[in-house]
Amino acid sequence: MSSSPSPDFSTGTALVIGGSGGIGRVICRRLAEAGSDVVLTYRRNEATAEEVAAQIRSLKRRTAVEALNTEDEAETKKCVDQVANEFGGLHTLVYASGPDLPMMHISRTPPQQFRDYLLQDAAGFFNLVHAAIPHLRASQGSIVALHTAGLRRYPAKDILSVAPKAAVEAIIRGVAREEGRYGVRANGVGIGGVEAGMHWRLRESGHYNAAALEILQRNRALPYAGRAEDVAEAVLYLASSSAARYVTGQTINTDGGYAL
Repeated sequence: MSSSPSPDFSTGTALVIGGSGGIGRVICRRLAEAGSDVVLTYRRNEATAEEVAAQIRSLKRRTAVEALNTEDEAETKKCVDQVANEFGGLHTLVYASGPDLPMMHISRTPPQQFRDYLLQDAAGFFNLVHAAIPHLRASQGSIVALHTAGLRRYPAKDILSVAPKAAVEAIIRGVAREEGRYGVRANGVGIGGVEAGMHWRLRESGHYNAAALEILQRNRALPYAGRAEDVAEAVLYLASSSAARYVTGQTINTDGGYAL
């Protein structure tokens, strides 16, 4: 395995939360192709996570696979500390995770269900950031979090995604402001109309029916859908300490112009 770091990254590894997902696995591969070691986490899909790790090893980069429930503060801190210690530091935290969710109007969303999704997504992300900050200060590293273009243009029946991701974006902006003095950067990628991961599960469940897909297409500036690779390229740019060295607190909407 190669141990020489890429000029795009400081020493250590990238940690991709949700690296077994439809978008997360492509992010892992692109980071490895760019010369970074990559550790990925999964919640349930261990087999896919191991397949991603095998791809990373084939690119001559170091890797590891970790099961992680980010709602557990102690478990999250232990995982982040262990990864940083074993890989000689942490240069990038990528948050590519989020629970599967139904699409419902606010009036039909049970309050307990709303609280559950806030805990899984927003509080889980906070646990990660809190654990990662000391390591990112040491490496002058960065955080890149995937959220949603729905923060700029609200899609009906999407409150269980938009509200928790609004908190994720607020945390990103807070870290950018507070940790910039240590050389830490924090940015987001707003996803919209990307045919990967949750998109296909929503289609299979019927939440994305023909009418919903037609509305999405009509509201997009570009005449084609996004791919996981489009998101991965945005993440790679924001993670790079050379290309994006002066970029922090920002969101790149990878949405085909949906938010316009």
